[in-house]
Amino acid sequence: MATATARSAAVQTGTIYAILFAISSVHLMNDTMQAVVAALFPILQKSLSLSYGQIGWIAFTLNMTSSVMQPLVGYFSDKKPAPWMLPVGMGLSLIGMAGLAYAPGFLFVLLAVVFVGFGSAIFHPEGSRVVYFAAGGRRGLAQSIYQVGGNAGSSLAPLMTIFIFVPLGQRGAIWGTLLAICAILILLRVVPWYREQLAQNGKPVKRSAAKAGNVGNAAAAVKLSRSAVTMALGILILLVFARSWYMSGISTFYQFFAENKYSLSVREAQVPIFLFMAAGVLGTFFGGVMADRIGRKRMIVLSMACASPFALILPHLPLAWIYPIAFILGFILLSGFSVSVVYAQELLPGKVGMASGLITGLAFGMGALGAVVLGRLAEVWGLDRMMTTSSFLPLIGLLAILLPPDRRDTV
Repeated sequence: MATATARSAAVQTGTIYAILFAISSVHLMNDTMQAVVAALFPILQKSLSLSYGQIGWIAFTLNMTSSVMQPLVGYFSDKKPAPWMLPVGMGLSLIGMAGLAYAPGFLFVLLAVVFVGFGSAIFHPEGSRVVYFAAGGRRGLAQSIYQVGGNAGSSLAPLMTIFIFVPLGQRGAIWGTLLAICAILILLRVVPWYREQLAQNGKPVKRSAAKAGNVGNAAAAVKLSRSAVTMALGILILLVFARSWYMSGISTFYQFFAENKYSLSVREAQVPIFLFMAAGVLGTFFGGVMADRIGRKRMIVLSMACASPFALILPHLPLAWIYPIAFILGFILLSGFSVSVVYAQELLPGKVGMASGLITGLAFGMGALGAVVLGRLAEVWGLDRMMTTSSFLPLIGLLAILLPPDRRDTV
């Protein structure tokens, strides 16, 4: 009995790395399935004769269904958490992967993408709540481990284009169903633990802030007026919107820009995108660790301020320089990614699902508009001018200076 009590206390107060790595691996598979869509862009453009505008609409559909639904799912799951929704979401993504492999035209591609998007929208808020329970007192580190999985999955898109879709074509997407099956199997092990935490602790809002090591965070949130919280959330969503819009330009259209400007092949054009995204995985992890030391706001400001100069010069570089600059840019820009989620959760104590949905969901969904707008601008202005214009987007992130300080900024 004493051993069981000690184990229960450890689960409630310690950082449960086994659960964090499990849910992070599922996050990797979930976002890898989303990356399959982006990896297919150059293949679908040729096999289905799609325009840049249609490519933009596919990206828009994916991001809107996977993102805008997240705050809604988070709102209801904050009221009544549903562990069983985790494997259900992966089941929807499995259907989407199968449909994508055999879609005969543009509209069928959109329908398959809707299933992938809905599966992702269901997974993220519940996944964030699992991370909250497993984090203990190291929320920045825990959120980074979780987000590293997602960003690692997204970074695989260029490699999938090179090694799967160029040789196999659209049918190669059927391999994505294996990712969904693996994710479901892992979640069947996570769900019982998650259900136990809900039974022991209730919703996160009922959980003792002292046990989570977040007394300072809760106090800081209470001191802010409702108008201050609303303003801070507005700024946070705006800067995440700008960052996601810029990243949409890189992940969706930079490959075509590189092919035209540097006369690269489809495979060669994937390399700078992969470097950008792979560096973002590292940046996501180190950003979360640094935020636990120097404060959330400082990390967010540093991320956007230091990334802006590299974004501005990227479209004008000679070929040899795009590789190191893309790597540096991805590392710095994504270093504030997981920090933004934790900062939002501290602004909205007890509303973990909604906070996660607002930052990783709604803001990215609004950023999906960028794929449509940038695709249209590429058709009207040309790729060169569109990429140059989009390089100014990270400057919007400097508004992070106006965010209220978090508790580490005030000590």
